[in-house]
Amino acid sequence: MRLKSCLLCFGFVGCGLTALLLLGCTFSENKMVAGNIAAINHVEGTAINWFSVNGYRAHGGGGSSCCIIMPVKWRPGLEVEVEWEVDPNSDASTPPLGTEEFKAFMVKHKSNYRHYSAVVDVPEWPEKKSCDLKVHFLTCNRVAVTTACAMYGRPDYPIREPRYAKEPVVCTK
Repeated sequence: MRLKSCLLCFGFVGCGLTALLLLGCTFSENKMVAGNIAAINHVEGTAINWFSVNGYRAHGGGGSSCCIIMPVKWRPGLEVEVEWEVDPNSDASTPPLGTEEFKAFMVKHKSNYRHYSAVVDVPEWPEKKSCDLKVHFLTCNRVAVTTACAMYGRPDYPIREPRYAKEPVVCTK
């Protein structure tokens, strides 16, 4: 009876250790890491007031903001949801700051802000070669993202859309 109890106990321990090992494999493949998010606006005469990626909000004025949580290893089907607000007339001339005219102007100006969202595929990155997530705001309310370590404009940068592009009269899908 005692031998049977010991064998049963070792069986449970063995199963438990196997389960832990398998869980360890799963956890390592789903390991997440924090990184910065950055915006690059390609549309002339507009401003990205703010944007968010998977709910992590950032300012849209360029530079990078902390943080977004992304997997350490890329996996097929990896997508992000991008939401953003556009000021379609960022070059508007404003009345003097703090005046009643300025307040009235801003109420009207903000009523023209537009909100968009898109689900975007995240391109594959080489293992351990992922840098910040850069969000490119393109003409026709399109968005592209990359984790490339190269800087925009370099020959090895994957997104080659020009900066300061004019919106076309008609956008095609």
